[in-house]
Amino acid sequence: MKRDILSEIIANKRFEVDYQKRFIPLEQLQEGIDSLSPTRSMKSALATSPTGIISEFKRRSPSKDWIFRDAKIEEIIPSYESAGASALSILTDEKYFGGSMRDVRTARPLTQLPILRKDFIVDEYQIYQARVIGADAILLIASALSSDRCFAFAQKAHELGLEVLLEIHSEDELEHINDDIDMVGVNNRNLSSFHTDVANSFRLSQLLPKDKILVSESGLSQPETVRELQKAGFKGFLMGEAFMKTRQPGKALENFIEHLKIEEK
Repeated sequence: MKRDILSEIIANKRFEVDYQKRFIPLEQLQEGIDSLSPTRSMKSALATSPTGIISEFKRRSPSKDWIFRDAKIEEIIPSYESAGASALSILTDEKYFGGSMRDVRTARPLTQLPILRKDFIVDEYQIYQARVIGADAILLIASALSSDRCFAFAQKAHELGLEVLLEIHSEDELEHINDDIDMVGVNNRNLSSFHTDVANSFRLSQLLPKDKILVSESGLSQPETVRELQKAGFKGFLMGEAFMKTRQPGKALENFIEHLKIEEK
């Protein structure tokens, strides 16, 4: 039987969240919310950036296993910012992606860039976690949520001062887009099979609302592809593996942006 990776991840995530609640109840997370520093706007950062690169910190993936096992937040995050990243994405799933919420906590004082907590959000509890650890935005994955649950989670995120990047993969998921969605991401990777096809962003671009910041995710490695996606209306480009598979992700980002500028001429 073909492995459905998304279903496997979601099942594990529900178990993880239930386990976390035993040690830190929701009420404890809620106590300090009002005293937290204001968040940064990822939507504004992408809207005003000439490149729109969302640089991702990712140690591993279910399809590639370890990409950069010993990657250190304190080294890579500052290098991403100095190289010209517009925003940051930090994976906090431990079992499948080698991340943790500690990574966001560590990164927060090291950068002025907005941080996306990238995880599989299945419970309101995780939205409070994101705010407490220092994230500025959360990812909601349409294929993992009903449209009603997506709407409720987006509302809660806004109540807490967080922005929302909604990730879709197909036309069937367009119904998840609502007024509380700040950015719409097209994942070029099928999360069930992990097959990747950048053509998915071009295919869906004409169907997406013009009043949302559009983000293309996964499978991006060439400056010319980003330039074509910009022409198609995309303002953000979530890239991780292209940088993290090198030993100097910040330098890889710097080189990518240099070539992107050449493409503009």
